[in-house]
Parts: sequence; C-alpha cells; structure tokens
Amino acid sequence: MTVFSVAFSCGLIGAILVSIEAGYRIGLRRRARVPKFLQRVPPTLEGSVFGLMGLLIAFTFYGAGSRFDIRRNLIAQEANAIGTAYLRLDVLPPETQPKLREDFRKYVRSRLDVYRQIPDTKAVNAALDRSSALQRNVWKEAVEALKGSGTAEKALVLGSLNEMIDITTTRTVALTTHVPGVVLGMLALTVVASSVLAGYTMSAYETRDWACIIAYALVVGAVVYAILDYEYPRAGFVRIDPVDQVLARTLEQMN
Repeated sequence: MTVFSVAFSCGLIGAILVSIEAGYRIGLRRRARVPKFLQRVPPTLEGSVFGLMGLLIAFTFYGAGSRFDIRRNLIAQEANAIGTAYLRLDVLPPETQPKLREDFRKYVRSRLDVYRQIPDTKAVNAALDRSSALQRNVWKEAVEALKGSGTAEKALVLGSLNEMIDITTTRTVALTTHVPGVVLGMLALTVVASSVLAGYTMSAYETRDWACIIAYALVVGAVVYAILDYEYPRAGFVRIDPVDQVLARTLEQMN
C-alpha cells in the first residue's frame, strides 16, 4: 500500500496545482466579460467548500487513528487470550499436555506469520489457513483430554480456548477494515474543488504567489499521505509491527 499511498498523494498534489491553474485561467476569462465585483468567489461558498474539505480530512484522519489503536489493542488482547489458555492447560491430565503445548507454540508462530507476510495476500491467506487448522486441532485435543474431567475444568479450559479463537476473527476483520473508497473520492473531490475556487479568487490579482500555491499543495498532499500511512500500518512509515513483540514474548514464555 505504500506505492498506492505515494501515488495517490502525488496525484493529488498534481491535481491541486492543475486545479488552481484552471481556476485562475477561468477567472481571467471572466474578468473581461463581467464587472469586477463579480470576480471574487462569494465568501460563504468558498468557506463552505474549504470547511467541508477540512471536515473530511479531520474525520478521515480520526478514523484512521481509531482503527490504528483498535488493531494495536487487539494484538495485546490476543496475546493475553493465548497466554491465559496456555496456562490453563495445567488442569489437563499430564500425559495430554505435551502435544497440546507444542500445538500452541505452532499456533502462535502461525499467527505471527499472518501479519509478517503482509502485503503478500497469498502468503497471508496461507498463514490464516494454517492458523485455522491448528485451532481445530487444539480444540479437538483439548475436548478429548477433558473427557472425564469435571464441569469446572471444562469451562475453565474451553472458555479460554473459545476466547483465543474468537479474537482471531476480530483481528481479521480489523485487518481488512479501512476508510471506504467513496470517502477518499469525496476527499479528493473537495480538495480539487477548493483548489479551483482558490485559483479563481487569485485571478482578481495581477500575479500568482507560486510559493504559497506549492506550499499549499505539498501540505495537503502530505496530510493525505499521513492518513493513508496511518490506515495501512504494516506497509508504510507508520508501523504497528513493534507491538507484535507482545505476541512474540508470549511465544518465548511457552518455551
């Protein structure tokens, strides 16, 4: 997604520059045909469009940040769920524990592989399939080991295993949940519209301040890139990978 983020941001910067120039030229043509007091964009209209752009940027950034925090917290929740389920294997008959503990270690490695393989979709799906297979094996082995055990032991072990399995679905959903494409489209549309209006307003003056124009384009492009980088925290400069160490330490504690 880094390539997409860079391409989208650079394309947006180019669109801003072109839109400002287009608005400027449209304004120049109209200046020759209408009175000067009609050359300026009505402040209410201009403020509304720029305000809408600001709101879209703010809400998109906030949404990306919220999803980043959710993904980070889910890693800790999964590590806790796995660690708790692993500890509760102590209530099983001693002869059944070695195989289950080894499968647990394989399972944690498969969960780490899921996110290390991003953005390779095929490798991610393969790792998810391995995790699902190991989940079924662990569950079957635990159910078999609990035969003859009391209700309290069954509830203790199977409850923690169920929580460990459920969190994987939650993390998978969080992994694939991103800002809708239509929102990005609306953001790009408002940025372009705002740029056209800005260029139109500049036509009332004799010269254009290219330093300000370029600075505006770069700032908006950088903000949009930061949003996309935040949205895909395993493919850009903003990384969530260090939080995986929580799960890696859980694996180390199993050895």
